[in-house]
Amino acid sequence: MIVDDQELVRAGISMMLSIHPDIELVAEATDGAGAVATVLAERPDVVLMDVRMPGMDGVEATRRLTAEQADDPDHLTKVLVLTTFADDDALYSALRAGASGYLLKHAAPTDLAAAVRRVAGGDAWIDPVVAPRVITILRELSTGSPSQERAIEALTEREREVLVLIARGRTNTEIGRDLVISEATVKTHVSRILMKSGSRDRAAAVALAYESGLVVPGQA
Repeated sequence: MIVDDQELVRAGISMMLSIHPDIELVAEATDGAGAVATVLAERPDVVLMDVRMPGMDGVEATRRLTAEQADDPDHLTKVLVLTTFADDDALYSALRAGASGYLLKHAAPTDLAAAVRRVAGGDAWIDPVVAPRVITILRELSTGSPSQERAIEALTEREREVLVLIARGRTNTEIGRDLVISEATVKTHVSRILMKSGSRDRAAAVALAYESGLVVPGQA
């Protein structure tokens, strides 16, 4: 699904993706409110979300979609932010709202298709142009006690549940069984946890869980 207030942009993105037989455009919207309503009705795999639109912007739409889908984790629609803006506020806000990726509109058509596939598969995608800034932002979130608290606060309730189980040594399969969600959904949650917390891997995320007090040693 494509969400952008400019018809020409939507048409251009649609044309670029149309050459890929494994990617199908199922819906469009011109603002955040329309995006939320259409996603909940159509359940696309991925939403290409513009940030700045009249009315509800892309960040707020992403936040609402994350909240609305919390009770239906096996049918998560992933959000790939597609924007011309690379400022730190937009980056942090989009990631904290639950976006699975951030891509600038000047990206090559091949990168656009690759990002859609990667996000659909439950992984994250960050445009190489803004990657260094994202790393800096996330490092700031995961160093020092106050920032550790901010990193945990950036996670949704379900992401915290997943992180607790990771810290207790559960595999993705075991987490899926414990929370009654699919392994693919677990993988999506893990990817978002690593991205939001600035953790380079599961071990770093486990360290954060203990250091922040989310998990207490010896706690069942």
